[in-house]
Amino acid sequence: MNEVLNSGALSFASLAVSVVVLIVGLVLWFFINRASSRTNEQIELLEALLDQQKRQNALLRRLCEANEPEKVAEPAALTARQEDDDIIRLVAER
Repeated sequence: MNEVLNSGALSFASLAVSVVVLIVGLVLWFFINRASSRTNEQIELLEALLDQQKRQNALLRRLCEANEPEKVAEPAALTARQEDDDIIRLVAER
């Protein structure tokens, strides 16, 4: 047993395990970093889209306000007509 420990096989095995752990760690780091950068790009695109939609909504509101027909005096005449109808309804029919 002492021959195995002294021969350097143990140090070679620990070195091999260290290299495998290092390679696995680098591969994991690569994929995590890649996913993180893609996520950051998507967030930037979504923020730009949100900003553009806000500008479009503001423009649409201004266009709608500019194209609204002006209110005329018809509601006042309509209210007077309804009051006349109410008076007629009060008179009993014979």
